[in-house]
Amino acid sequence: MADSSVSETTQLVRAWAEDDERALELLIPRVCRELRRLAGHCLKNERPERTLQVSDLVHEAYLHLADLSRLDWQHRNHFFAVSATLMRRILVDRARKRMADKRGERAQGTDVEQALDVSSKRPAEIVALDDALNELARLAPRKARIVESRFFAGLEVKETAEIIGVSPETVMRDWRMAKAWLLKELTAV
Repeated sequence: MADSSVSETTQLVRAWAEDDERALELLIPRVCRELRRLAGHCLKNERPERTLQVSDLVHEAYLHLADLSRLDWQHRNHFFAVSATLMRRILVDRARKRMADKRGERAQGTDVEQALDVSSKRPAEIVALDDALNELARLAPRKARIVESRFFAGLEVKETAEIIGVSPETVMRDWRMAKAWLLKELTAV
């Protein structure tokens, strides 16, 4: 996306936060393709029998986003990071519902990228990942935000650095540390 359209998207997000309903009407078509990409990223390794489709996840995320219009939106990337977090929450909530009668499973991962891939996990693994990310957020909030931005929102290092307000080098260092910590948590017996 060109810089001018990023700027326009940021302006629309901010106008929407100030109760400009017309801004939301203009924003949705502009961000729909990117929200579908995020949803596709979240669902890319979903099992073939999945019941949630990309459009369903985008629609459900949109319903949650509509409730957040008053959020102090910083810029376009902030909007997509929040959207990715909402999609993660939706998938985790669905997993919790699916495993309501099942207990005792634990995520078994050997590669952190694989362990982070929420869409391909059984419900218990999704819940374990969510629990680990919540614990990471309690211990190291910035690292958890970096995981959400990089993995769930699919943002590049530079975009993540801009959102979080740190250097790209700090993002990479925190990203490596967060992945190692999560891998340790998810493979613990």
